[in-house]
Amino acid sequence: MNPFPEQLTKFAWASPETPTRRLLVVEDENHIAVGLRFNLEAEGYTVTLAEDGENALRLCTQSVEPFDLIVLDVMLPGISGFEVAQTLRAAGNYVPVLMLTARGRPEDVVSGFAAGADDYLPKPFELAVLLARIQALLRRTYWARHTEKPGKASPPNGLPVCFELGEKVILFDDLKILDGEREVPLTLMESNLLKYLIEHEGRAVSRKSLLEDVWGLHEDTDTRAIDNFIVRLRRYLEDDPQNPKHLLTVRGVGYRFESGGGE
Repeated sequence: MNPFPEQLTKFAWASPETPTRRLLVVEDENHIAVGLRFNLEAEGYTVTLAEDGENALRLCTQSVEPFDLIVLDVMLPGISGFEVAQTLRAAGNYVPVLMLTARGRPEDVVSGFAAGADDYLPKPFELAVLLARIQALLRRTYWARHTEKPGKASPPNGLPVCFELGEKVILFDDLKILDGEREVPLTLMESNLLKYLIEHEGRAVSRKSLLEDVWGLHEDTDTRAIDNFIVRLRRYLEDDPQNPKHLLTVRGVGYRFESGGGE
């Protein structure tokens, strides 16, 4: 249950060059939390700490200034990092979430993406890697909120701005789908997964390829986790998700995208 159904939707997007970017670090191990705050503040960030999921959600609700990014540990007392991410996304809050996972647990990565995380970092990690991931997410979300509409210029990374599918327009860098007057938000991982399938239109793509190429997972991971993402994407794109015409299942392999509604 979402304890803060209305207030959690408040968030903003700061320019990557803005020195006052506000980060929320959710970590129950005090020495790690304090160390992260010290190093992040040394980089010019404003950092708020939360020791558990309940306080993280409370801070997202009550903070006068919204956060630009959340560093979220998976293993927390009370509600988990997965539940925190799910609650935020269910409330329409798409603040970037960098999830900290236990090394050797690829299932945590899959669960984190399913909950709505934008990226992950296994513990223990190098500070330089953490800083690079944070900067990359802030830069990506800054471009997502400042990318101009279809027909205008793309961000510097050269990714296509949009893909038209019938009356729907997929804005990869805006992280949303336009369907008439309706606007469907996407997580970064949903956008990346959909873009990968579209780039390989007409070809069967294995679940293993999606895990490796989209999520960077090379461990022995349960590839069925991809299925949950496909179910969600079908709800966004298909007129009849139970009888899809675009995101097709290739039995024994994975999935195939067809813009024309192939069989």
